[in-house]
Amino acid sequence: MTPDAVPFLPRGVRVHWCDVRKGHYLLAPERAVKMDKVAAAILGTVDGARTFEQVIDKLATDFRAPREEIARDAAAFLSGLIDKRMVEIRL
Repeated sequence: MTPDAVPFLPRGVRVHWCDVRKGHYLLAPERAVKMDKVAAAILGTVDGARTFEQVIDKLATDFRAPREEIARDAAAFLSGLIDKRMVEIRL
């Protein structure tokens, strides 16, 4: 993923907190994916306005973690969701 790519959730896809199951879910038409705290944090920064580089900067600041490690993990996570058509990017 390039630093200037802007990840976003396409129409019909959203992050949802389930009070019953006490967890975050990524909901898409006829699909639901339970997310852990890391996945929820990454998708919490994906707003369609931030570039991938800005997403990494925010996560590195929020979690006080190495930027390179966050970039690698977030790119892998988002790429998997792009393959499943649950995240899209604008260049």
